[in-house]
Amino acid sequence: MLLQALIPFIFAPLAAGGLTHKGVDWSSTIVLENLGKTFKTASGSVAPFETILKSSGVNTVRQRLWVNPKDGNYNLAYNIKLAQRAKAAGLNVYLDLHFSDTWADPAHQTLPAGWPTDIDNLAWKVYNHTLEVCNSFQTAGTPLSLISIGNEITNGMLWPLGKVSNPGNLARLLHSASAGVKDSTLNPKPKIMIHTDNGWNWGTQSWFFKLILGQGTLLASDFDIIGLSYYPFYSASATLASLKSSLNNLASGYGKQIIIAETDWPVSCPNPAYTFPSDAANIPKSVAGQTTWMKEVASVLAGVSNSLGVGLFYWEPGWVGNGGLGSSCADNLMVDGNLAARSSLSVFSSI
Repeated sequence: MLLQALIPFIFAPLAAGGLTHKGVDWSSTIVLENLGKTFKTASGSVAPFETILKSSGVNTVRQRLWVNPKDGNYNLAYNIKLAQRAKAAGLNVYLDLHFSDTWADPAHQTLPAGWPTDIDNLAWKVYNHTLEVCNSFQTAGTPLSLISIGNEITNGMLWPLGKVSNPGNLARLLHSASAGVKDSTLNPKPKIMIHTDNGWNWGTQSWFFKLILGQGTLLASDFDIIGLSYYPFYSASATLASLKSSLNNLASGYGKQIIIAETDWPVSCPNPAYTFPSDAANIPKSVAGQTTWMKEVASVLAGVSNSLGVGLFYWEPGWVGNGGLGSSCADNLMVDGNLAARSSLSVFSSI
C-alpha cells in the first residue's frame, strides 16, 4: 500500500523507543458503515478501517460503551462486534465505559435510565454492570488491554450522586467499578484507567487526585493508569510545556503509567474560538501539522520520568461528517472527505 510505503520516509526519525499503546478511537466505524461509507488507503483502495489502522502503525483501538442508548449504537453488542473485528486484525482493545446512555464528559454525566438514585444501590449497580460487561467480552473471546472506569470524570460521573462535589460518593463508585473489573473472568486482566480532561493543567490534576484518593474509599491499587485528554484548541494555556510539567508531576506524585487518551490537531481551523498555545503556534493547520503535533505530544510522553508515559490516542480520526470533532476547527480528521487515509495516520508507526 502507498500508506505503508510512506512510513519509513516520513517518520523514520522517531523509530527508536516508542510508546506501548499507540491508537485511535474508532467508535463510530460501524455507524458510518451503516450509512454506506467505506474507508480507503491513501492510494484509494477500499479496505476495512481496522486493516488501514493496523498497516498505519496503530496497535490499540479505543471504543466508547454506552449503557442503553436509544438507537443501540455504542451499546454492549455493538462494542463486542467492533472488538471482534479489532482482534481479528491484530489490534488490542481499550474500552471506555461512559456509565451513561449517551455522551459523558466534563459537562454531561447523566445517570442511565432506571439506575438507582441512592448511593448504596448505585455503587452495587456500577459493580455489577462493570462485571457483566467484562464477562461478556471474555465470553466473546475479545480480551481487553485497557479499560477506563468513566470518561473525562474531572467533574465526577453518574450525576448527581457522583458529582465531584460529593467526593466520597465518587470515590466509592470508582472503587466499585474497579472491583467489577478485578472480579470479572477477563484473563488476562486489563489495566484500569481513571480519565480526566485538561491534562496540561497540573492544578486541576493535583486537586482531583488528592480529593478522590483522600476519601479513603478509592485505593491507589484500584487503578493502574492516569488517562488524560489534551486538546490544543480550547485554551491558550494548554501548552506543550504545561503538559510536560503536569505529566512529570503526576508521575512523581502517583507512580502511575500515563496515557494521553484523547488528542486532535486540525487540518483546517480558519476561525478558532480560542488562541492556540504559544509553543504550538508554528505548527501548521494541515496534514503535515497533524504529524508534527503527534510527534510533539509523543516526545513529551517519552520524556516522562521513570518511563511512565506509555500511550497516545487520537480521538475519532475517521468520523467523516463530524470533522470538527466538537471543536471550532473545521476538520480534525486523519481521513479526507472521501474517507481515504491521510499520510498523517501513519505517524503511529514511529511514536
